[in-house]
Amino acid sequence: MNYRNATIGLWIISLAFFDAVSTTANSASPPAWVATPPSFINPDRREQLATAFPEIDERVRTFLAREKVPGAAWGVVIDGQLVHVGVEGLRDVASQAPVQRDTVFRIASMTKSFTAMAILQLRDAGKLSLDDPVEKHVPELRTLRYPTADAPRLTLRHLLTMSAGFPEDNPWGDQQLAISESRFNELLQEGIAFSNSPGVAYEYSNYGYAILGRVVARVSGVGYREYVRRKIFEPLGMRSTTLEPSEAPADQLALGYRREDDIWKLEPQLADGAFGPMGGMLTSLEDLSRYVGVFLDAWPARDGSSQGPLSRSSLREMQQIWRTRPSAVTRDTTGALQLTSGGYGYGLRVSQTCDFGHVVAHSGGLPGFGSQMRWLPEYGVGLIAFGNRTYTGWGAVFDEALMSLRRTGALMPRQVQPAPALVEARRGVNSLLQRWDDAEIDRLAAMNLFLDRSKDRRRTEFRVLSEAMGACRERPGFLYSENALRGDWLLDCERGVVHVSVTLAPTARPGIQHLELRKWPLNADVSAMTGLPPQACPR
Repeated sequence: MNYRNATIGLWIISLAFFDAVSTTANSASPPAWVATPPSFINPDRREQLATAFPEIDERVRTFLAREKVPGAAWGVVIDGQLVHVGVEGLRDVASQAPVQRDTVFRIASMTKSFTAMAILQLRDAGKLSLDDPVEKHVPELRTLRYPTADAPRLTLRHLLTMSAGFPEDNPWGDQQLAISESRFNELLQEGIAFSNSPGVAYEYSNYGYAILGRVVARVSGVGYREYVRRKIFEPLGMRSTTLEPSEAPADQLALGYRREDDIWKLEPQLADGAFGPMGGMLTSLEDLSRYVGVFLDAWPARDGSSQGPLSRSSLREMQQIWRTRPSAVTRDTTGALQLTSGGYGYGLRVSQTCDFGHVVAHSGGLPGFGSQMRWLPEYGVGLIAFGNRTYTGWGAVFDEALMSLRRTGALMPRQVQPAPALVEARRGVNSLLQRWDDAEIDRLAAMNLFLDRSKDRRRTEFRVLSEAMGACRERPGFLYSENALRGDWLLDCERGVVHVSVTLAPTARPGIQHLELRKWPLNADVSAMTGLPPQACPR
């Protein structure tokens, strides 16, 4: 996803630091294209974000009262830590037992990312491939009838990305949660209806994730519930998480309800069964924050060993779009238009909005429950919430909560750091504006630079610009950057502003492959005048 769409703003970076790095380089130093990982630049970020918590709590409580949700728990996760918790209402209406911080709720389809994580663990261990035909691990599907003669054989990747071609099955799938393995066998042997050929379209399928759970059990040699307990819950310290409601302490378990005839009617807690891998999990705020935290910790890509149940690279892989969905235009709670595009990763929904360039989320809904987790990988911030009313819808509340955090001024993404080669290119280009030097431009240029525009023409452009603008001085930092090898910066000159854009080549010594200089009046709003991407869609 284009990082420009996620952020714009000044890089507040000390160029002196990078100058020191480049001047002390030796044979043992990393290549000039290796940059420091992106980082947060606001030392008071957490404290400022915390000022939004009272407003978030107020908005959540207003939502719960309006929607008549018996009980709920919600939390804010920053840099992998649960930094704020809110609770409201009753976990058990009959006994009037209140929701508490450690109350365990069923999270329904949020279970799917655990199943996807298990598949990737087995993939990384060399025990399966995502492109394996499903029938290799679930032989009951060898006789599956496909919709057309040219349909590809169903693969694990199809199931992971909701592109198996099975029809959307939420109402039906919810009621399959507790079925036995023998009944599951019968369903598989009877066949599966297709609404599309595999691999051509997104369509949400609980059935597909139930099949993936069986793959986990077959390949690992232990039951799905036991596998995720050993390989995910225990490594993350998720002591309250289970797939079987009877395993949760009675004094911590939230009961599920539906609102009917203006009274609360208890929904039975379905036992863990063959469809558990698609939506059977129960957990607490503390446990889920640990799980969300491991996904947040996967960013940014960096050196050092991975801690947790899955490598950072595989966790980032889960959070990428692997099957697109149609874009949608909706109105937010203020009535403003909002464009959302994205698709499905591995057990996670991934999207881009006008406000945020990379949003990862999943909701969960079953009779009696509704939950959601959502996080912003580049911002290090996540939200989690549970409710014990059927399909409690947290989407709009989470939108409002993120806007509350943004209004603090501290909800900003990590800032990309320039590679030493980009810092060196900046220094060289700036010096050429003051005094042209053929040897210096030859040293900085990639092999294509003068083929695209001759050296003589470049020399003339620099001379004309220098004469027009007068003496210039560097403005601190970069205007913005898409990555460590591409950046824009400004120079404040006697008679205007010079805007420089540079992109370096993909070579071991990254020379300048693209170079543009533009002039603007003094005090110009360069972002507006050059069409740099705004931080949000036009309203």
